[in-house]
Amino acid sequence: MGVSLLPCDKGMTMAIRNRFAEMLPEIVEWRHDIHAHPELMFETHRTAALVAEKLKAFGCDEVVTGIGRTGVVGVIRGRSRGAGRCVGLRADMDALPIEEATGLPHASTVSGAMHACGHDGHTAMLLGAAKYLCETRAFAGTCVVIFQPAEEGGGGGREMVQDGLMERFGIDEVYGMHNWPGIPTGQFAIRPGPFFAAADLLQIDITGRGGHAAKPHQTVDATLVASHVVTALQSVVSRNVDPVEQAVMTISALHTDSTAFNVIAQKAVLKGTVRTLKPEVQDLCEARIRALAASVAEGFGARAEVTYKRNYPVMVNAETETGFAAEAAAAVSGACAESPLIMGGEDFAFMLNARPGAYILVGNGDTAMVHTADYDFNDEAIPAGCSWFAEIVERRLPAA
Repeated sequence: MGVSLLPCDKGMTMAIRNRFAEMLPEIVEWRHDIHAHPELMFETHRTAALVAEKLKAFGCDEVVTGIGRTGVVGVIRGRSRGAGRCVGLRADMDALPIEEATGLPHASTVSGAMHACGHDGHTAMLLGAAKYLCETRAFAGTCVVIFQPAEEGGGGGREMVQDGLMERFGIDEVYGMHNWPGIPTGQFAIRPGPFFAAADLLQIDITGRGGHAAKPHQTVDATLVASHVVTALQSVVSRNVDPVEQAVMTISALHTDSTAFNVIAQKAVLKGTVRTLKPEVQDLCEARIRALAASVAEGFGARAEVTYKRNYPVMVNAETETGFAAEAAAAVSGACAESPLIMGGEDFAFMLNARPGAYILVGNGDTAMVHTADYDFNDEAIPAGCSWFAEIVERRLPAA
């Protein structure tokens, strides 16, 4: 990426990191509490209440709840208030519908839910940064800390933007962070332009004619039709998408209305995702899926209905703001690597569509991958993450 660093006050950066090292036990306690009480999608009521309570205790100038249903926003004004700019910092709060298998003392107390993506760590780090910024206020302008629900499929970022987040708080630029296993603990990686893929949701409902397993000639077997549709769909990426472009199509579920050994299904449902980095590739994939599903089903005498939902858009880091984010990361950790493209979806894309900004990865070290039952956020990454949030504010809103 060739980051060109601006001169920075190393003493100030070290002071930030030292302060978060002092605060680490307290921030870890917050993180473990959130981890033990995971909440899904927009049902982040306990977490939102905890966040709002702490932001008020820190001395935020304003704390607003209910943005994007259960989102929380804190406003922190710098010492030099004037007509300064406003920088937004975002963390996600929701968990995943996964049964935790870590066996840790702070493991989930909620059956079927766990913080398997580290949103507990993101929330705790932004709380730590908010406390520091309220203490020091060594910036000119306004910092808005944004705690978002429903990143995991619910589009909480979209809901907050549609609720007037950017306009109401006068946000000029916005930044977010995600932990990433495999990157050394506390190190950073980023890239300008498209970073995370558009993640579309796909469902294909197939209707045939059910019957007895001993008389298949009298049926139109929905399971057989579905199997051929799955096979045909593999040709979309391999034979329709330009090989130099990126696309991933996954059929992740196949269900039928038959649960018996001797009943041929009348109905089958396929579910999956389509991930792309360009609108024209996204359009091509949707068109080919619709055409193939319909023609394959028709060939067997069945019918296919395709539901294609454009869910999260491509997350695009603004070029200039990516440079700012990388410079802050290098000031904190000594370097900032260039990240590869990631085909996962990220609904911070909605905020980056509304305002210029950037999204960065902070290393979680050699841990289990996110979205697995044995994953846990690495508490050793907290000082670096908190420092990056604070560094962004003090660099983008320098005090006179």
